[in-house]
Amino acid sequence: MSRAPNYEFQEWWNKQRDKDLELLPQPSSDNPLNSTSFLSVQISSDPTVDKGRSRSARQLSWLCLLRFQHIAASIASLTTAFLSLLRTANRRISSPDSAADSSSSRLYRAIKAFLVVVLLLLSIELVAYFKGWHFRPPSVASATEVLGMVGFVYANWLDIRANYLAPPLQSLTNVCIVLFLIQSVDRIALILGCFWIKFRRLRPVAPMEYAADAENANADYYPMVLVQIPMCNEREVYQQSIAAVCIQDWPKERMLVQVLDDSDDLDVQLLIKAEVQKWQQRGVRILYRHRLIRTGYKAGNLKSAMSCDYVKDYEFVAIFDADFQPGPDFLKKTIPYFKGNDDLALVQTRWSFVNKDENLLTRLQNVNLSFHFEVEQQVNGMFINFFGFNGTAGVWRIKALEECGGWLERTTVEDMDIAVRAHLCGWKFIYLNDVKV
Repeated sequence: MSRAPNYEFQEWWNKQRDKDLELLPQPSSDNPLNSTSFLSVQISSDPTVDKGRSRSARQLSWLCLLRFQHIAASIASLTTAFLSLLRTANRRISSPDSAADSSSSRLYRAIKAFLVVVLLLLSIELVAYFKGWHFRPPSVASATEVLGMVGFVYANWLDIRANYLAPPLQSLTNVCIVLFLIQSVDRIALILGCFWIKFRRLRPVAPMEYAADAENANADYYPMVLVQIPMCNEREVYQQSIAAVCIQDWPKERMLVQVLDDSDDLDVQLLIKAEVQKWQQRGVRILYRHRLIRTGYKAGNLKSAMSCDYVKDYEFVAIFDADFQPGPDFLKKTIPYFKGNDDLALVQTRWSFVNKDENLLTRLQNVNLSFHFEVEQQVNGMFINFFGFNGTAGVWRIKALEECGGWLERTTVEDMDIAVRAHLCGWKFIYLNDVKV
């Protein structure tokens, strides 16, 4: 009695074949393996077909050939890219020197000399490894007679490593270990402080609040605030940042906006000027400033803006980079903390990110910066009233800026520089973790 035919395998194979066919490349005239003449074989799902198994085997062979071709093409592409990288590196290293890049040529020569020394020492280490010298290191006295010139060089290299290189490296390692322990203690203290803030629900409390409708309130009740937006060739975000500042819920006569444009692109300058004029026509007190000589970069830009005569009429200055869009109630949430705190110089707010979930890099950056704001800034602001100014999304008391010397063009980390100088002058800072920009 013959067994009944089993078509389960045939049905399973048909499903797998349909999935594999989706991976096949499109046919082309110069690639015979991709031609449709090889893919025109179809396996019927009808169990009455007798030759289904042989056709499936042939289809599998073509699929294997195609995948092998893809692997070979990938290997060839990687090889070509690697060779191109080597040619580019060789061309950059061996390029002729000019008077303009003499310092760069000296650096390249030093790198090439270091590379030669490293390769030479690596060759000696390989010879010593295959000869077994690393089990019984030779001494300098017996190396020449017993092991020859290579052994003599290897023995001297071991002597130099042991007597001249190892001690300073060990000392440097000990210093790094001490610094790591200090940083670990600092991180543990910050984390414990953050837990304590969350457990006790500690947060700064403003001594007063402003009315919901600032336009209809008494304008004399609101201090004079200067808002600065430093930017440089910010074609993509200048409109959003200027608009976000101009719609602040603050009396128009008590606020002045400075657009500090350091752009060297004439088209961008014209675009920003047009945007400023548009808001001027809407009744916003906004000015456009452009420097012809961009000394000091951002610090020089801010210093130049603070040198205007009308700045003396203002009590506070809010700073926003061109890629920040504060909420309409930003000034209402930050200015009240200065009321009654005459020694308060800075109110710093937290950053928020619109593209934090875009890719892996933005997620990692969000984790890093979230720790900085949630732990470092919040704990330091709560317990010692000092932290590094983040360069944007903060409000300064102009008197504090003037007392500590103002913005200095000597450094590119002007935010931390001015924060340290203000702290040394006795000023205090407040960080608001619940106000995000």
